[in-house]
Amino acid sequence: MLLSIMEPIAPDNYVAFTFFLGYIAMFAASIFFFVERGSVDKKWKMSLLVSALITGIAAVHYYYMRDYNLATGDSPTFFRYVDWILTVPLMCVEFYLLTKLAGATKKLLWKLIFASTWMLVCGYIGEAFNPGGDAATSHSVTWGILSTVGYLYILYTVWIGEVALLAEKSNSETIKKGVRSLAWFVLVGWAIYPIGYMCMDGGWLSSIMDPASIDVWYNIADAINKIGFGLVVYTIAISESNKQLAN
Repeated sequence: MLLSIMEPIAPDNYVAFTFFLGYIAMFAASIFFFVERGSVDKKWKMSLLVSALITGIAAVHYYYMRDYNLATGDSPTFFRYVDWILTVPLMCVEFYLLTKLAGATKKLLWKLIFASTWMLVCGYIGEAFNPGGDAATSHSVTWGILSTVGYLYILYTVWIGEVALLAEKSNSETIKKGVRSLAWFVLVGWAIYPIGYMCMDGGWLSSIMDPASIDVWYNIADAINKIGFGLVVYTIAISESNKQLAN
């Protein structure tokens, strides 16, 4: 049975605290992005709606994961992947929406969605179905490599592939800089996830970092990545809308 939001958190329970902090931050961000849809040109409203959905979905999951962690003391692996399987593809959708005016096609959209889904499904199999013992390393490495294939495809696409080329074609410095900023989030911000994966039993970093503490880093990185993604999109939408008004 889950606890109420009023259930006290022990001062030294940093995992539960960062779940709660992540919930509050992403809930506030979701309201902000949704309200700000009224401040941008209609062609950017969908981008801000997607940003609001990303942080809103994450906020709901963080509310639940905080209570789950307090009630059981376990890491909410399943619920975290449910959150990611919904929000990470939406983050990839933002690349399509930002470059749509420059000629991005639905084919690009579905390739990004497929790559992100592949990355997460393989990661979940590697983490949730880890057999432990002598087979742990082989299992985690195999599924980790398969997951990395999806990640590398996204990384390639947004840095030098189709998304990057479309951003250049847009003839908008705001969109070029914005897409490059989002690409940095994918390169640097998303790096916490494979690092966390390698900290589990059988992972290459399992002897360096305590798997029990990785939730703290996941929570902080999640909030920064999701809110940061949305703020970059918001900056692009406001700048382009103001430019439209000036003309």
